[in-house]
Amino acid sequence: MILSKPRTPEMDAGRHHRARLGFILMSTDLACEADCMDMAPDGVAVHFTRLKTDDHTTNETLARHIDDMADAASRLQPDMRPEVISYCCTSGSIICGEQSVFREIRKGAPWAQPMCIVTGVMDALREVGAQKIVVGTPYLDEINTAEAAYLAQAGFDVLDIQGLQLATGIEFGRVTPDYWKQFALDLDRPDADAIFLSCSGIRALEVVDEIEQIVGKPVITSNQAQFWSCLRRAGIMDDLQGFGQIFKHSGRAISGTVPR
Repeated sequence: MILSKPRTPEMDAGRHHRARLGFILMSTDLACEADCMDMAPDGVAVHFTRLKTDDHTTNETLARHIDDMADAASRLQPDMRPEVISYCCTSGSIICGEQSVFREIRKGAPWAQPMCIVTGVMDALREVGAQKIVVGTPYLDEINTAEAAYLAQAGFDVLDIQGLQLATGIEFGRVTPDYWKQFALDLDRPDADAIFLSCSGIRALEVVDEIEQIVGKPVITSNQAQFWSCLRRAGIMDDLQGFGQIFKHSGRAISGTVPR
């Protein structure tokens, strides 16, 4: 029989001692996880779970996401308890409704601040002072119509919204970053305060700095805005480089916690 010698291990606060963020992704999302990992500052954990979702994105299929939201939230590191848990689907956030998403996340993870990606988008747009916006999406027009109405109801003037008419998450994730840059430049208008590139499953974060340098105005992407808002809500005020000018903003109005 083996008998180990008595020892007293040296312990600290752990690798992720500053904050823990949880994200609920669609099973077909090819971009959000990588984007969040790229943006994560030292000492901040990012945890992921996925909803089983149809690889055909319509208003009808998006509405089904709410059915499994609470269960997905409950699986996000329940022993470590992330400070914030966010649902990572822009169009799904709109179709299901922010308050419905928050309610279901609270059911599964009552210890966490509930979030969803469209909330982060509106946080970011307001933070940069954007009132008039143009929007580029990969979506079908039935989703674009719902998104334009949602943003307008939230107080934004949607000067234009254009979609690529793609129907599957796999297609969303295969559109190149350079195409998103060209699409954004084509959409831009002199009277637009900001450009919003909508969808967690697109590879727009990689070119957000390039677009901003060309157009001279803020460019908001779904993943960038969500991550910025989640960090600020968790009290993390880091100015991250390479992911757009939004990270130069503290966002103290949405945080309510002590900066770390």
